[in-house]
Amino acid sequence: MIKIYMHWLFLGRNFERAKNSPFKIGDSVTRSYKFIMEILIEEGPTNFESSLLLDLANQRTVQELLKTLIHRVMERRPGVARFRIWMVEKETFNDDLSRGGSPQNGAGSLQVVASGRRADAEAPIEYSTVIEDACARVSLGDGWLGKIALAGRQSVLKDLDQDPGELAHIDWLKSEGLRGFNGGPMIYTGEVLGVGALFSRTNFPESARIWSRVFADHVAGFIANVRAFEEIQRLKTQLEQQNAYLKEEVIEAKAFGDLVGQSAALRQVVSQIDLVAPTEASVLIQGETGTGKELVAHEIHRRSRRAQNPLIRVNCASIPKDLFESEFFGHARGAFTGAVKDRAGRFETAEGGTLFLDEIGEVPLDLQGKLLRVLQEKRYERVGEDRTRHADVRIIGATNRDLKKEMSAGRFREDLYYRLNVFPIQVAGLRDRRGDIPLLARHFIDLSVKELRCKEPRLTRAGIIKLENYDWPGNIRELRNVIERAVIIARGGPLDFDLPGGASSPAPAASSESATPALGFFTETEMQQRERENLINVLQKTGWKIKGADGAAELLGVKPTTLLSRINKMGLTRPG
Repeated sequence: MIKIYMHWLFLGRNFERAKNSPFKIGDSVTRSYKFIMEILIEEGPTNFESSLLLDLANQRTVQELLKTLIHRVMERRPGVARFRIWMVEKETFNDDLSRGGSPQNGAGSLQVVASGRRADAEAPIEYSTVIEDACARVSLGDGWLGKIALAGRQSVLKDLDQDPGELAHIDWLKSEGLRGFNGGPMIYTGEVLGVGALFSRTNFPESARIWSRVFADHVAGFIANVRAFEEIQRLKTQLEQQNAYLKEEVIEAKAFGDLVGQSAALRQVVSQIDLVAPTEASVLIQGETGTGKELVAHEIHRRSRRAQNPLIRVNCASIPKDLFESEFFGHARGAFTGAVKDRAGRFETAEGGTLFLDEIGEVPLDLQGKLLRVLQEKRYERVGEDRTRHADVRIIGATNRDLKKEMSAGRFREDLYYRLNVFPIQVAGLRDRRGDIPLLARHFIDLSVKELRCKEPRLTRAGIIKLENYDWPGNIRELRNVIERAVIIARGGPLDFDLPGGASSPAPAASSESATPALGFFTETEMQQRERENLINVLQKTGWKIKGADGAAELLGVKPTTLLSRINKMGLTRPG
């Protein structure tokens, strides 16, 4: 709109009014626009142009904008037989104009994107976006239209019926009795977006040259704005689609709840959780230390009908033997030394919810009978109290012990085992679900960054391989500790994992002949040859990318400068 104002000054019209206008540099666009529109609307000859500009400003697609433009202009000017708009092909047009220069001949082309045609002054306007004739596509600099785009200048031609000049190749020029031509480039911020051309049965007045040039610039501005709007809408749609896709992935991931991973072993656990969670059956979760048994218990509770009530965890391994009964069932004041007031036990606290007995194999044998009674009869008494209480509690037990061996050794009651083991779930160790290690690593990195308030580090492919090749005797708990330590040390750089005993890549499968040398060992020459072959394999795998993420240096776990030195030493060159 500021362009309109400047063009008015350039043309000399309303100069005094413009000079004394309330518009100042820095005023809002809305205020400036209102003032300019006041001038345009008061001027009789510009009423049409001003209303058309307002209509064009309301369009939200390029095609709707061009269609509105063609219809409105041809309705206003019955003598116009054809109105065509060519747009510069983006992929072929160089950016010389955007730098203030001119496009080189043959650097791009013009393609008709919209056309209006009228057989006579009374006939309806035929609008089309698909044109196939001699001037549907024009190279920049080729012919009159191509020169208009190349030079960036308006052109008004007269008496084409007598001398068509460079437009003589247009076959319908003569058949439709066309005399006048008014064509000009649509330029926005120094870039030619396209060319618009009017073909009329009468000659255009000389004033059309000036006003068409001004008007074409504003149309170009509208086209640029609409393109920007279309791009925003495209990105918005793309973002919505991505969000929908991510939501599906989140739903799928959340099918595992807090259990991170996608391995077959974890999927098996989740399917078991889905089966047992809606029931009231007792569950016994078995697995090595650090495998995430507590998370499985959380998921069972979260998917059960008791989810709105509490989940109470009891770590049976941390309770002194003399306090087990009080911890489970509570005690009355004075029941024993130190019992200075009534205390609710974990069964009472978990009323209506779930009681998770972690490391249940640590429960003393003499208390296991009382625990069995609660499971069977749903009743218990506080220590030192005769009142029998009802226990509406679901029991989930977990252990890293082999309870069958404990039964054979007389350390665990057989009847309690079978009462707990209504629905057993075996949680696999991390070494049996190595495919989940990258997901778990990224999950723990995110948690560590938030909890430790460290800079976000970079997890490299070499780092992932190192994690995947470690045996993880401490399972997921050990992995989290390793990740936290590495995040602290990394200080925002690539992660380097300090694993006990190191972690080396497993040897690639090879024939016994090539894997085992005849002498039982490799000579220095053989070692160098193997190193060379290995380096070539990595370089081919990475496309000779040395530095950065998934580069050869990262995969080999060495510095880029070290790798470059080896490449030069071996005389390796990238194949042409």
